[in-house]
Amino acid sequence: MDGALAGEIERLGAMLRQGGVVAYPTETFYGLGALARNGAALDRLARAKGRPEGKPLPLVAADLAMVLGVARLDAVARRLAERFWPGPLTLVLPALPGLPTQITGGTETVGIRIPGSEVARELCRAAGGPIVSTSANVSGGAPPSSAKELDAALVAGIDGVLDAGPTPGGLPSTVVSVDGGRLSLLREGAIPFGRIERAARLAPGGPLG
Repeated sequence: MDGALAGEIERLGAMLRQGGVVAYPTETFYGLGALARNGAALDRLARAKGRPEGKPLPLVAADLAMVLGVARLDAVARRLAERFWPGPLTLVLPALPGLPTQITGGTETVGIRIPGSEVARELCRAAGGPIVSTSANVSGGAPPSSAKELDAALVAGIDGVLDAGPTPGGLPSTVVSVDGGRLSLLREGAIPFGRIERAARLAPGGPLG
């Protein structure tokens, strides 16, 4: 990673720490981010995107320690994290107390992953915590794969854009709920569910073993 990009990550991370909303690249498309525990920033993000109220917001984190600050992982979830993170697997896990309802949608769960994008992980580190990872488009629009594809109205409603060049697009993350060692597929994506089930069987005490 070159120095100019590292400097931009630090600058945008400071924006997030101050309650800002930014667009940034993930391993597929550009996403919208705000710190997970900043309710006012989450409200601003939802307004910029035109996102329906009550729909949970997924998160990305820099590392497992950051994940453990917002969610509980049982043996099966830890096995999947070891096998597929960093990468396109979102685990829906029991949330720790105190997360804003914009994140959980009132479900007492949180969807989170450690993304394959080094830029996204470093932005989380610069921000000091997990950040939202919802596609950087007005609700109903196509997800952008470059900063220049961002909707002008959306950009006007946020605080900054981390332009790290084009992203490859492709399938979104696979979303799997893990609770009490039980798996439920919520969205098929880049990782086939069969691979996830096979990995879960290897977890100590896993329900499939």
